[in-house]
Amino acid sequence: MKHPVLSLHATRMAVLALALGSLAGCESLNDMFASDRVNYKDTASAPALAVPQDLSSVPTDQKYIAPPATVTLGGAAQRTVTSAGNATLGVPNAQDPLGMHIERDGDRRWLVIDGRSPDDVWPQLQEFWTDNGFTLTTDSPSTGIMSTDWAENRANIPDDWFRRTIGRVVDFAYSSGTRDKFRTLVTRGADGQTDISITHSAMEEVLTGQDKTASKWVERPRDPALEAAFLDKVMQKFGLTDAQAKQLLTDARPSSSAAKVVAGTDGTTLDLPEAFDTAWLRVGLALDRTNFTVDNRDREKGIYYVRYADSMQELKGDGLLGKLFYNPKKAAKDQGPEIMISVRSSGNSTQVAVLNPNGQVDTSSDAQRIVTALHAQLN
Repeated sequence: MKHPVLSLHATRMAVLALALGSLAGCESLNDMFASDRVNYKDTASAPALAVPQDLSSVPTDQKYIAPPATVTLGGAAQRTVTSAGNATLGVPNAQDPLGMHIERDGDRRWLVIDGRSPDDVWPQLQEFWTDNGFTLTTDSPSTGIMSTDWAENRANIPDDWFRRTIGRVVDFAYSSGTRDKFRTLVTRGADGQTDISITHSAMEEVLTGQDKTASKWVERPRDPALEAAFLDKVMQKFGLTDAQAKQLLTDARPSSSAAKVVAGTDGTTLDLPEAFDTAWLRVGLALDRTNFTVDNRDREKGIYYVRYADSMQELKGDGLLGKLFYNPKKAAKDQGPEIMISVRSSGNSTQVAVLNPNGQVDTSSDAQRIVTALHAQLN
């Protein structure tokens, strides 16, 4: 009796593949970033995460404290009505009449909020991910890192006639065979701005064996269109209309400088011909799009603390048995030692290097491979 069920699953996966293939040919942002591509709200969520006190407390570092003039009695940042009639979280100016804009580096995009600190936008982002059906596994305003748990995009399940009729009764039994998670980096930018980037990670369950009676999870490439769809939704959360958000995505401003590998006797580094603020953001995005997870970051020291990320280990925590027996601390330890990535100003450019435990440039072959991976991402 297994074969008909598995055949149905395989058929659904084929339909999904055709649907995604058709999307690949779309040239319109209105098609690629359509809101109906995203539906995580119907996913059965895990129990609420108990955030440690030291992570949930409001940071006292001055750079994260919003100016008193822009804070209301309830603590939420005041919104400004734009000439277009929007009550926007950003502060409008001549260059950004909506108080925000999108910048891009290749297929990577991030949102720039004018006149706001990370502390202003953090509660709004917490609400955003919760309202969209996600559980936060990392919620650290002091480091500017926010990560979701793995979740299923129910919009990827084909809405055929059977599911629209009889299937609605047992809709929970349907699965797209995919899982997604998102990492949000909130960075203090130049001139009182805040940069917000969203990075997508994905896994897919594929059938294995001659009879297709078993399955395994494999990594899928990140989806830039899905990242843009969530940036679209964040902008709407911050006060824009859907049409305005899509227009800002279309009008994304290029922000890119080629990184150059510098090989010396004291190790291999990268040279970015740009200011520290821009380089710091771009290196964070590049790390997020490699097989590394940012555990922590210290902007004042210019150091990212990262580990090799094993998505398979993380998915072992999915499901009832996984939640009972999965040990995230042990899994993090199994992923290898923590690695320090240094980002520091050097004249008119910025130097990026892998550091050893003594704080010196690492000359090992592993460090060189990391520099090579970052170079590929930054170009």
